[in-house]
Amino acid sequence: MKVALISLDQKWEDKTYNMQRCAKLTARAAACGADLVIFPEMTLTGFTMNTQLSAEDPKQSSTLDAFGALAKEHGISLVVGLVVSNGSKAANTLAAFSGEGMEQARYAKIHPFSLAGEDHFFQAGNSLAKMRMPEFTLGFSICYDLRFPELYSALAKDCDVLVNIANWPKRRVMHWRALLQARAIENQTYVVGVNRIGMDGNGLEYERSSVVVNANGEFIEPVFSEGEMDIYEISRQALFDFRRGFSTRQDRLPDLYRALI
Repeated sequence: MKVALISLDQKWEDKTYNMQRCAKLTARAAACGADLVIFPEMTLTGFTMNTQLSAEDPKQSSTLDAFGALAKEHGISLVVGLVVSNGSKAANTLAAFSGEGMEQARYAKIHPFSLAGEDHFFQAGNSLAKMRMPEFTLGFSICYDLRFPELYSALAKDCDVLVNIANWPKRRVMHWRALLQARAIENQTYVVGVNRIGMDGNGLEYERSSVVVNANGEFIEPVFSEGEMDIYEISRQALFDFRRGFSTRQDRLPDLYRALI
């Protein structure tokens, strides 16, 4: 399966401009034979606390409508980030679409980044989200979730690819790379991390750091790169060949861990 990672240089809180960029990049990814395109957290705004601007009705969202139509137009699966209203707060949300333009999964970030005050504006989610594709089952997470391994252990029970979309600043990018690698090694899955680039409206800088890590913890190389897009090829056969040769998954003791915690 070919996966296009888009390290989008998000224009701050400008949904129209960012949607135009996403449309062009999706068309290009489809032309290059990608099966799946993944965009960063809060795709059309950047990571903003301005929920009055960013939040949309979860049942009537222009962002969801636009990405659904884009997926259908190009016959390609998409993973995107957005903000939806959730009572008195909002939800930092991931949505996944099939190549028919149908929404297949919606995930609300379980761990708002309290150090930055995200929990003051965003309600924490409380459930997992997954999407089945012909070769793989994908499990989803957002940015700060990456620091909490229990979430990934739960997803890895039946997911082969663990996806994290983020706005993860350059000053902590060493943690980003190390945690993505750790999640892959401990779960023996592919891990895909998609991060933005550029500067945001808070003055934070982001460096190019979108990656795919295989089940052995190795950062694999893209088969094609162009601008903000890198395309990777991942193999179900390679994943299961590795697990057959060196498996740790059968030795997990989740009931004991639960009791200890």
